[in-house]
Amino acid sequence: MISRSTLTYGSLFVLLCGGAVAGVQYLQRAHAATQAAPSTSTAPRTPGVLHFAANAPQLSTLKIAAVNAVPLPASAALNGRIAYDENVTTRVSSPVLGRVLALHADSGDKVARGALLAELDSPDLASAEADWRKAQADELRKHLAFQRAETLFKGEVLARKDYESADADFQQAHAETRRAALHMQNLNAAGSDNGRYALRAPLAGIIADRQINPGQEVRPDAPAPLFVISDLRHLWVLVDVPESAVASVHEGQLVSIETDAYPGRRFSAKVAHIAPVLDPLTRRIQVRCTLDNADGQLKPEMFARASFLAGDGASLAVELPNTSLFAEGMYSYAFVEKQPGTFEKRRVNVRIKGRDSSFVDAGVAAGERVVTEGAFLLNAEVDSNAH
Repeated sequence: MISRSTLTYGSLFVLLCGGAVAGVQYLQRAHAATQAAPSTSTAPRTPGVLHFAANAPQLSTLKIAAVNAVPLPASAALNGRIAYDENVTTRVSSPVLGRVLALHADSGDKVARGALLAELDSPDLASAEADWRKAQADELRKHLAFQRAETLFKGEVLARKDYESADADFQQAHAETRRAALHMQNLNAAGSDNGRYALRAPLAGIIADRQINPGQEVRPDAPAPLFVISDLRHLWVLVDVPESAVASVHEGQLVSIETDAYPGRRFSAKVAHIAPVLDPLTRRIQVRCTLDNADGQLKPEMFARASFLAGDGASLAVELPNTSLFAEGMYSYAFVEKQPGTFEKRRVNVRIKGRDSSFVDAGVAAGERVVTEGAFLLNAEVDSNAH
């Protein structure tokens, strides 16, 4: 007779054996399913190469862009600002005290040399006009007196001293007329007879700024000009160069200009002047570059980044965003897309490293597509496949 305890232990043994067999079968099925399921990343066929399926989730985290060759700079980009070309810029103020009667030009208008900008009612001009007219009348009167004295002197009716006195009076009146005329000419108001002063443009260009309104009182010693007129086709770029980089800058050197307003676009400039002294506070030297702005897209007071080009600007390098580069040991690397889903890890030679981008002269060619975001994730995938 079999006891209950014997049956209990026997049943337990059978159950344990059956569970072990079922567990082994489950592991075998899971292993087979794993081998049959497609993988989003397979081991690279060659070291440093990754292959991904078209629907691999890793691809959604990557950003890829084609790179271009640009002139190699002599140093990292430096901050600067765009300014008026002072050789073709004038700041117009009123040379007389007065009140604005009428405006004939506004900001943004293109004006010719001598164009009427504003009309002023000026007591100073009225006084200058009165002096000029009085000097003319006095000169005419003394000229007639001199002619009479000359006639009488030749007829031996007038004494020589009276003749010489009439001549001196005439010369003095003539000098006073010239003084009054030059004063009117200096005011650029010669020929005015209505008591109004005509404020005119001394240079041709575009009115870049206007600080005058109808009815406004103006004066010669005002701190701000009434109009700023400039030829905006020509601009300056002012760059404060640190003392350590001064040796790489020289007059006539080509400069590549970038602005936040036009990302990815480069403008060409040229070094025109290097300040002869160093600013003792900033320890920098101001470098002035001339910039052609024929299309009028750049504006004064824009911030800019200037890259002084090495040599004559013929040396080229590929510009890469710093997010596409990663370091291993002493070397820098980037991932290049060989074909959709295939990426190759390449060692690159960084010549100049800037704040946002770097310039490489080996490892990547112009026109190739480079991973600009997600390079660290790809490198981690390469390391995991290598182990």
